[in-house]
Amino acid sequence: MTATAEEDRYLGIAEVAESTGLTQDTLRWYEREGLFPRVERDTSRRRRYSPRHIRVLQMLVRLRRTGMPTAEVREFTRLLGEGAVTHGHRLALLSAHRERIVARMAELREDLAVLDDKVAQYRHLIAQGLDCDGQPARLDPDAVAELRTEDLRGQ
Repeated sequence: MTATAEEDRYLGIAEVAESTGLTQDTLRWYEREGLFPRVERDTSRRRRYSPRHIRVLQMLVRLRRTGMPTAEVREFTRLLGEGAVTHGHRLALLSAHRERIVARMAELREDLAVLDDKVAQYRHLIAQGLDCDGQPARLDPDAVAELRTEDLRGQ
């Protein structure tokens, strides 16, 4: 592989920010805080991200987005740097995080069901022109118009 072809495999921080959805400041923060390993730099001191860096960043973004604590992301990153000998520890970290996600999803499903019931209750009250006690109510015309618009959309 030529030096030019090798250089083409690396991305600068602007391209990585665009491809990951992270800001350049966030990428620098990840590195500074140990959430991402130090990135090699070129002769101009610009960061050079490899395809592997991008894959790791995408995984770390998912871990953070799903609520993995910063300390655990830092630990996961540290373990990545130690190689295959840490596969078991990484598996344990990811499995524990997965269990938290599954539990959170169950909570969210329950919360959504309660919210759906409340939405249905208010739609019914508005459609019937009632307050929460079942008495006739003077309704906000915007709420009635919104309900009619949603009914027309098939909501």
